[in-house]
Parts: sequence; C-alpha cells; structure tokens
Amino acid sequence: MEETAAPPKVAEPAGLGFTHRQIMVTMSGLVIAMLLAMLDNMIVAPALPTIVGDLGGLTHLSWVTTGYILATTIATPIWGKLGDLYGRRTTFLAAIVLFLAGSALCGMAHNMAELISFRAVQGLGAGGLIVGVLSIIGVMIPPRERSKYQGVMMAVMPVAMIGGPLIGGFITDHLSWRWAFYVNLPLGIIALIVCSITLRKLPRGSGHARIDWIGTGLLAVWITSLILITTWGGTEYKWLSPQIIGLAVLTVAGLAAFIMVERRQAEPIMPLRVFKSRNFSLAGGIAFVSGFAMFGAVGYLPQFQQFVQGSSATNSGLLLMPMMIAVMVVSVLVGQTISRTGRYRIFPIVGGVIVAGGMLLFSTVGLGTSTTTTAIYMVVLGAGMGCIMQTSTLIAQNSLEMRDMGAGTGVSTFLRNMGSSLGVSILGSVYAHQLTSTLGAAGGHASASASSFTPATLRAMPEAVRHLFQQAVTNGITHLFVWGSLVAVAGFVIALFIQHVPLRGGKPAAGAAPATPSTTPAPVEQPVG
Repeated sequence: MEETAAPPKVAEPAGLGFTHRQIMVTMSGLVIAMLLAMLDNMIVAPALPTIVGDLGGLTHLSWVTTGYILATTIATPIWGKLGDLYGRRTTFLAAIVLFLAGSALCGMAHNMAELISFRAVQGLGAGGLIVGVLSIIGVMIPPRERSKYQGVMMAVMPVAMIGGPLIGGFITDHLSWRWAFYVNLPLGIIALIVCSITLRKLPRGSGHARIDWIGTGLLAVWITSLILITTWGGTEYKWLSPQIIGLAVLTVAGLAAFIMVERRQAEPIMPLRVFKSRNFSLAGGIAFVSGFAMFGAVGYLPQFQQFVQGSSATNSGLLLMPMMIAVMVVSVLVGQTISRTGRYRIFPIVGGVIVAGGMLLFSTVGLGTSTTTTAIYMVVLGAGMGCIMQTSTLIAQNSLEMRDMGAGTGVSTFLRNMGSSLGVSILGSVYAHQLTSTLGAAGGHASASASSFTPATLRAMPEAVRHLFQQAVTNGITHLFVWGSLVAVAGFVIALFIQHVPLRGGKPAAGAAPATPSTTPAPVEQPVG
C-alpha cells in the first residue's frame, strides 16, 4: 500500500486561470525554447570525435560537455529566483539572448580552450531556458492537470534529443562541426519572437528585491571545485595530491559558507526551506540520478558507435533514436496516467529498476555487439527514463508554495543538472582512464596518437592499431556503464521513500484526502496512514 501524506498548503491556488487554448498558445513558445536548449545538449555529441581531432585535446574532451552543464547548473537556481523577483517573461527572454550569443561564439572558436569557455556562456543561458519553461508551466497549470502538459513537454525533449544527434551528425559529415552551433541562431530567433508575444499574460515581478550575490558567488565556488575534483582526480592529479586535497577543502568550506549565508538572506538564491519537505528532497535525489544516468552515460555512446561499430556521425545519431522514442512514448503515457488517476509514486520506483537494468545491459557490450542489440538496450534505458524525468519534477513542484515555484523549480533542475555535471565528469574520467590505460599498456603508435584520432583517421590505421583502439574504447564504455548502474540503483532506493501527496488542482485519488489551499506556509509532509 502506498504511503499517503497530507497535501502541502500553499499561499495561493496553483494556476493563473488560463484556459486550455491559452495554455496551448503559450506552450508553443515554451516548446520552441525547450527544443533550443535540449537540441544543443545533444547536437554536439556526434561531432565530438571530429572536434577533438580538429582542435586537439583528448584529455579535455569531457569539458566540452562538462563546461556547458556546469554553467547551466550554476545558473539554474539564479534564473529561477530572478523569475520570482523580476517576472518570468523578462528573465526568460534574457536567457534566450544569452544562449544565442554563446552559440555564435562557439561557432567561432579556434582552440579547445575557447570552445569550452564559450560553451560555458551557452550553458549560462540554457539554465534560464530550462528552469524558465518548467516554472512557467508550474505557475500556469495546477499540479493535477500539469502532468498532461509536462508529459507533452518531456516528449518534446526526446524529439530534440533525436533531432540533435541527427542534425549534428549530418552537419559533421557534410558541412563543418561549427554549424552544430550556428544552427541554433535561426531557431533561437524564432523562440525569442514567439515567447515575447505569448508570455505577456504572465505576472510581472516587483523588480525591487535585492539579489543574493554573495550566495551566488559561493554557489559557483563550491560547485566548480567539486566538478574539478571529479574531473581531475586520478587523471590530471593523484587523488591525494595537494591540488585535489585543496579543492576538497575549498568545496567543503564553500558549501558550509553557502548554507550559512542562505539561512540569513531575506531572498536567498536557493531557499533552504524547500528541503523541509521530505518529498521535495527525495524528488531532488531522483532528479540528480536521472541527470547522472542520462547525460553522464548516454553522452559517450557515440564514441562506441563511431569508433567500434563503424557508424558515421549521422548514423550514430540515428542509432540513438530507439532510446529517445521510448522516452517520448513512456513520458506521454505516464503523464496521462497521472492526470487520470492522481497516482505517481510507482513510476520513479519502476523507472529506477528499468534504468539500472538498461545500464547493466550496456556494461556487457563488446567488439562484436551489433547495432540491433544496442538498440534493444536503448529502448530499455529510455523506458526507465520516461518513468522518472517528468515525475520527479511534478513531485517537487507539488511540494512547493507558490512564492517558491521559480526558486524551487530552479533547485530541482539544479540537482538534475548537478547530476549531469558529475555524471559527465566522473564517468568521462572513467572512460578516459580506461581508454588511455589500455593503450598505455600496449604502447606504440596508438598510445602516442590517440588524442588526434577521429573515426576517419582510425579507418586509415593498420588493422592491429585499429583493433587495439577499438578495444580501448570498449573497455572505457563498459566500465562507464558499470558505475552508472550503481548510481541508478541508488535512485531506485530513494524512490522507495516517496510518499503519496495528493496533487492540487483536481479530484483527489481514491482514498486520498483532498488538497485545499491555505494561507499558511507549507508544512513538512507527515504520513496519515
């Protein structure tokens, strides 16, 4: 039997009285913006082998993705709070402009350092896009109805994730990898125009509140230090080296100072009161795991597909399609089921089991693994992610007061992005370590020139060198997914502790107490049976 908890009390009813037609018109702009953010997240993956071969720097490979996600992670709670204070339309449009500026700069990068820096600029804008979409939906639509619309939005994300690798692969094969960034510009301009028109009904912020700049700075310090530890530890520096120990001390000190500052701020960038809700904290843990699994592991699959299975960049994008279709279909079905029944607790539990199973399947791949086999594994992994992604956001938002909708959604998205950042850096380090260790043990030409290998240059290598490099890539991928599966199991365990809190804004599920608005703050959920 599900645990049921008393519904959170809110300062005002969820929703702004939008009709279905108004919601759909408004969401048209949000869909384009989400496509913009998610498309760029995936469009780079098929181009990475070529980018590294062109600009050099195999050891910095993970930072092309990590720099983007790290900046997104830091910016997400900031954009969420700015939306609460200054109005969501203004901050959302500003995020689009910043994202477009970063895209243009990435296309003009001349070396890996420039590309990583400009990807960070992109990430700062992307943080505002993602949290903006989710928080705008959160204030427009009551939770009981929200699952239907979030299901559609989560289905849009896989569409972008399918289109991203396809477009990125096509561009890499037929144009230049730089157009993987330039392609954002026309789509972004359309998003900017549409959102400026459709979001006018949203309430304006006061514009008079003080920004928590100290908390913002401390947030950036401890997150960056933590990511550097997971990226450099065991590769650039030994784990017990002064550099890593110093970063660990800075991480702990920065986090402690951040918590102290946030407790005392009148308008903290990350209101710690949201963590008083048990469900919010647990949903954040699930979001962290889903980010770790989706981007940390799946982001490296094109390496296996191109170097080992011999796919082109375009085809490696196509080969990700089974997973994305599974995410899309399951997300829509889960959203419709939650809206109809009001029950959601079972989905992150089942999703955690399926994701862990999919990860374990990928840990068994070898040089002879066919594309059909990996496609089946992707369907399994995608089905699990479809159960988790939108459900964790819904649970988190249902635990928030309306005054914290932007900041709280920002915190939830921050935790997912934090999982993505750590996943990319940790699993990327595992991959790079296994690859270089295998090549280093063999020595010779492959080890010396590995940093300049592209799929095209590999095909021109002698058979012995090609086989050695493919084995090294395979070893890296299998170890990566073993570690990813352990994190997925942790997500399943977290989901077991979720309590059923009736969704506001609709008929309660059978046997659940009705959710009613109140003017008192949201209490910590307590089981009622």
